[in-house]
Amino acid sequence: MSDLVDIEFDCLPLRSVGRLDIPIDASPKYRARCERIKSALATHGSHNSYFLYNGQCTFHLTNQPEFGMVQFSFDGTALTDPTDQTTLTCDLKVELVRETCDWLTQPVSAWLAETVSKAVQIEFNRFIATGDLAQTIRRIAQLQAQSDERGGFVGMYL
Repeated sequence: MSDLVDIEFDCLPLRSVGRLDIPIDASPKYRARCERIKSALATHGSHNSYFLYNGQCTFHLTNQPEFGMVQFSFDGTALTDPTDQTTLTCDLKVELVRETCDWLTQPVSAWLAETVSKAVQIEFNRFIATGDLAQTIRRIAQLQAQSDERGGFVGMYL
């Protein structure tokens, strides 16, 4: 155990969402996720916003994993600055999943639930830093140049 806070999540850039219809045969769990994604798009838009799902944040309060662990699940939106280099805020739905702290009280649990958002914001900055931002910036510039050359259209036969 090396980290005091373990954070895991899957990330969907909201600008990549092309369709908002939900498959008729979608499972209830998938349907609920699709509804949360639609809500995130309606609330935050698609530019510089990322939907985080399957999120888990575990706080280790002692050096023994079987004793002093508090774990939350989360999903919601991370919003970045216009250059996608810094996380500005996280709008998350957080739920206590399990704990191994017999001394955990409701006020402390509520405070840790609020702390999840701050911890995820820092972790999302680390996530951004490990990505190849320079390559993304070059790709966007190249697409913009292609669009400008074609009078604003990029694509086959446009």
